[in-house]
Amino acid sequence: MRELPIMEPLPLTGVALPRGLRVVSAAAAGFPSPAQDWADDAIDIIELLRLDRPASFVFRISGESMIDAGIQDDDLVVVDRDVTAKDGQVVIAVVEGGFVCREIRWHEGVPVLRACNRQMRYPLTVADQSVEIWGVVRTVVRAMGR
Repeated sequence: MRELPIMEPLPLTGVALPRGLRVVSAAAAGFPSPAQDWADDAIDIIELLRLDRPASFVFRISGESMIDAGIQDDDLVVVDRDVTAKDGQVVIAVVEGGFVCREIRWHEGVPVLRACNRQMRYPLTVADQSVEIWGVVRTVVRAMGR
């Protein structure tokens, strides 16, 4: 299997990934669940995350500019290239020749890219002709315990 690049988008349709994951049981995140008898043979992780679409790409996030949006350093994000960004969505954009992950907001009719980290200051970027909205982030994948 190919390693996922950091600064180059990787189309997932050409990558052989394991498809079936065995589902053991439902697990309650609060009180024990009476659904513990619930069982499914397997889930298809590719289908679940909709990774089999030609317009789906994965990026590895580098940095902490989006932690208030729930995206942390070293997370993977699944990006849809064929979706038009709406106000408040997280996007991957090309700014000054590099990929950035930002929230898009419309301010007085002008699209603006903003970081989501209250602990740090990042400049707002007007999404004008010099900025390409590359795709919309659909899913965040995180390895626990890093």
